[in-house]
Amino acid sequence: MELTKKTTILLSPALHEQLTRLAEARGTSLGELVREACESQYGIVPAGERLKAVEALAALALPVGSPAEMELESVLRPGDILP
Repeated sequence: MELTKKTTILLSPALHEQLTRLAEARGTSLGELVREACESQYGIVPAGERLKAVEALAALALPVGSPAEMELESVLRPGDILP
């Protein structure tokens, strides 16, 4: 990914120290750590990554029923909670 935009943010000394230590422990830069946090927090993922995730989910062979069967299993009925 080409990095062409710059943003300046102000951090408290304690937060800066903690993030710097975390970045060092992960073997990455403070900038990369902040970029990853932004992507994770706000769900900003490149379209290609989203497509790969959807394809991986579609390829799973899970033992599930039809949508109607799953609804019956997941939605409480009065008899489920009342005597």
